[in-house]
Amino acid sequence: MAKLDAIGIVTQDMAAALRFYGLLGVAVPTDQAHEQHVEAVLDNGLRIMWDTQALALSIDPNWVKPVGQRSSLAFLCESPADVDATYASVMAAGFEGEKAPWDAFWGQRYAVVTDPDGNHVDLFAAL
Repeated sequence: MAKLDAIGIVTQDMAAALRFYGLLGVAVPTDQAHEQHVEAVLDNGLRIMWDTQALALSIDPNWVKPVGQRSSLAFLCESPADVDATYASVMAAGFEGEKAPWDAFWGQRYAVVTDPDGNHVDLFAAL
């Protein structure tokens, strides 16, 4: 049986992508920002992998930059206040917010930020 081991993200700016995900607590190897492929292992063993657009095209010459949201990543924060603080940290670092923190009807503090490649990234914690 197959097991989910990694999530891949194609990026147009490796340094910006690593800086963004570092703000969300991912232990990114910032000294590899010049590489075409970078990986970080999360505490639960899942890997996040970033590839440059040039690498994606070298692997698949028919690759095209996606349009619209096809998937999202969701980061569990320690508390509702941590959702707010993480959102503020991302904004202060010059990245974009899609939706400011709010108390969702399903019982979570929720916010959505946008990574450098336009991917929506959810931040949440139980209320």
